[in-house]
Amino acid sequence: MNQRSRPHIEDRRFAFELPARTDSVARARLLAEERLILWGCDTEIRETVALVVSELVTNAVVHTASARFVCELREGEERLRISVRDEGGPAGPRIRDCGEEERGRGLILVDALCSAWGADRTGHGTAQIVWAELAHGMGEPC
Repeated sequence: MNQRSRPHIEDRRFAFELPARTDSVARARLLAEERLILWGCDTEIRETVALVVSELVTNAVVHTASARFVCELREGEERLRISVRDEGGPAGPRIRDCGEEERGRGLILVDALCSAWGADRTGHGTAQIVWAELAHGMGEPC
């Protein structure tokens, strides 16, 4: 696709809503990967985004009182932002020392893979948006 026919990068946005169940983690990962293929992203960035989506969605499913969540991918000029909006819980996300345990390492991975991440309350009860950003320099731009 030449530059003229390519949509402006700031116009790239994709969101979907799924039930907050463990089987939705794989579905969210697949939906994200399929969208990045359509956007022309290379394998490396697709794999990184799939891992980050898995971790953020898993946290929404396991650690909140959500019935549903919304996942959004947004590509800007300098970064790709992944966000998951849940219906909230008693505390926000935090990195914790999990010792030798296999579980509990999701945000450690997100922190290592992404240029930034965080959480914001939406203003609707305890609902929150947990987000992570990949700078274009951390992988090939889409």
